[in-house]
Amino acid sequence: MKQTLQQLLILGVVLALVGTTACSHKRKPLVPLVLEGEVRPHAMVLTEQGTQAYQTQQFEEAKHYFEEAVAAAPQSGQAHYNYALALNALGNTEVARRHFLEAADLAPGDKIIWDSPALSPYGNPENKNKAKLQPYSPRRSSFGTGTPGGY
Repeated sequence: MKQTLQQLLILGVVLALVGTTACSHKRKPLVPLVLEGEVRPHAMVLTEQGTQAYQTQQFEEAKHYFEEAVAAAPQSGQAHYNYALALNALGNTEVARRHFLEAADLAPGDKIIWDSPALSPYGNPENKNKAKLQPYSPRRSSFGTGTPGGY
């Protein structure tokens, strides 16, 4: 009995340590990306200006610069990603979602974009045309209706 109690105590301590370690993993802060590939110098300058505005939390100004960078480099995944970051910071999540997905499509090998905590809430970009599953919502049965769930 005493040995079983000690084993349970040790198991509890180990589980507590593992749980604490797993929960202490912090996400990296969201930062705009540098444009890669063959893009116009003007798009790079706009991205630098947008990044400065974003880092000082001037998200409306950052959005303006990043929007112009997307117009100057429409095939740049990084440009769409940066624009989506600013839109997301301003609360325009639906348009941000479209640009996060576009960024992932345009930059298939960019691990930062694909693994971004900003993109993860929107699911797998490969499934962007499929219907979104609604989260499960358990229903209470209604007393006296004769059907489960009260339907």
